[in-house]
Amino acid sequence: MRGKEPLVEEMLREYLPILVFLAVAIGLGLVLILAAVIIAVRNPDPEKVSAYECGFNAFDDARMKFDVRFYLVSILFIIFDLEIAFLFPWAVGFRDLSDLGFWSMMIFLGVLTIGFAYEWKKGALEWE
Repeated sequence: MRGKEPLVEEMLREYLPILVFLAVAIGLGLVLILAAVIIAVRNPDPEKVSAYECGFNAFDDARMKFDVRFYLVSILFIIFDLEIAFLFPWAVGFRDLSDLGFWSMMIFLGVLTIGFAYEWKKGALEWE
């Protein structure tokens, strides 16, 4: 059992930077929260505390119909956000890719570009 003590000490020494990082992160978080509590303005104006959502004032009825454009814009955002999520790993490993990897991404980007052009032509990106 005595032979394993240096191994445990070495392992703990390897985790020391992580523990220091966690301590600094927690300390900084606490300092920022306390600074916000101490420095914060106590008398906000009524306009600042009013309810605001989706570009228009809140109504009494929670069952009101929303404009389809809100959903369309959110779906378009998700689509192009996922495009970037696929594009970053591809760009990182670009040097190690074969021709198949390159052309499959070009087809993927082509389909997305055609979809974007179609949405633009239909006027889905215009907000009257």
